[in-house]
Amino acid sequence: MMNKIYFTLALMATLILASSCGRSGMGGGEVTGARLAAVNEPAPYGMVLIKRGSFRMGPADKDSLWGIQPDTKGVSFDAFWMDQTEITNAKYRQFVYWVRDSIIRERLADPAYGGNDLFKITEDKYGDPVTPHLDWSRPIPWKRPTDEERKAIESVYYTNPVTGERSLDPKQMLYKYEVYDYTEAALRKNRLDPAQRDLDTDHHADPNQVVMISKDTAYIDENGKVVRKTITRPLSSEWDFLNTYIVNIYPDETCWVNDFKNAYNEPYMRMYFTHPGYDDYPVVGVTWDQATAFCVWRTNLFKSSINLPPGQTIEPFRLPTEGEWEYAARAGKSDRKYPWDSNGLTTKACFLANFKPGDGDYTEDGHLITAKVASFAPNDFGLYDMAGNVAEWTSTAYVESGPKQMSDINPDLHYNAAQDDPYAMKRKVVRGGSWKDVAQFIRSDMRSYEYENVPRSYIGFRCVRTQIGFSRSKGGKK
Repeated sequence: MMNKIYFTLALMATLILASSCGRSGMGGGEVTGARLAAVNEPAPYGMVLIKRGSFRMGPADKDSLWGIQPDTKGVSFDAFWMDQTEITNAKYRQFVYWVRDSIIRERLADPAYGGNDLFKITEDKYGDPVTPHLDWSRPIPWKRPTDEERKAIESVYYTNPVTGERSLDPKQMLYKYEVYDYTEAALRKNRLDPAQRDLDTDHHADPNQVVMISKDTAYIDENGKVVRKTITRPLSSEWDFLNTYIVNIYPDETCWVNDFKNAYNEPYMRMYFTHPGYDDYPVVGVTWDQATAFCVWRTNLFKSSINLPPGQTIEPFRLPTEGEWEYAARAGKSDRKYPWDSNGLTTKACFLANFKPGDGDYTEDGHLITAKVASFAPNDFGLYDMAGNVAEWTSTAYVESGPKQMSDINPDLHYNAAQDDPYAMKRKVVRGGSWKDVAQFIRSDMRSYEYENVPRSYIGFRCVRTQIGFSRSKGGKK
């Protein structure tokens, strides 16, 4: 009797195991793969797909004076999306308005402004508590606010005590974000488990070794000033790879005056970013830090529109690497100096870009300063203004040796400068030249730089985003 019971229990356990394996998709004993849920990501708005490919990065011709052969390097890139045009005033203004509205919503929920919790979500649809966050579905009462609501709305504006002019207060436009440094976390020297730190050597790691790690943090002090610090401390957990930033994201409109001495550029300072007539012109006066913050915000905005499975994320929007920018600008052609397929600057007597054609003559190409984006023909990849108009930030740290130090696959040189680093280490590569540059400096194979905290009236940016999945180069099999 006892043997019969054991046999019955064993048979039931076998049947339960077999049936559960079938439900798990084990393929009846065969390796069929465990596939993940597909995410239907739409093509990013205003972007074109740059297919994977290779070219020779560096000058397209030898030195005209000394006849020195160019120092080039063969490199390859995976596919990525890239903005067709530079980020415009209108697109960047959407970022500024989002920050403005988030501040207003916080204050509409703040008792100090007579607010309440109507503008914050504190529980889910089932009534369970959640981390309080802003309710963006509730509109801001712009037209008929109560006295308390008007107080919160007006708090983000500034009235000049002398001129009486009312405008958005740039000092308050602060965007806080956090970035996990996957690269630093992946380095073997930074592994939390000492046994994994020296996998590529024949000696064992010291289990008592103290690994020092640097991270950026930021906060607002009691005087309302943003304080950014780089902290170096012993590695203790994954939290040490999380960096916090608070960035004032309002463009520096005074760059039009500060970049050009003894010139009457006040109209641009007052109107370039705020007048609708300049909506479709490239945003300028943004630092590298501000452009990076825009990319983070755009990623979060895009992510909120996609129904992601739990624990799954998306590739972020980011600034292009120097290599990606050059590859895209030259349409993957190693022999091109410019985005177009010639060494000339005109076709049928029309200029091919917005730059400075002659001595003191900015207008021969039809524009005095910047031009509306897409005013000139695109290159073979469908990208506009990759030469002239405004120079563009890249993510790459600038060093004189440049590509020599980079890998030949997805080349880049990334360095996140600490606050107390020498100022020369805070240079970022800028590409493409601008409306104020002569022809030599709008070449797609020419390198330049600017300090990451310096805004200019001739530097803007565009975003890229790595494509997930397969993208064959022209002529490849699908």
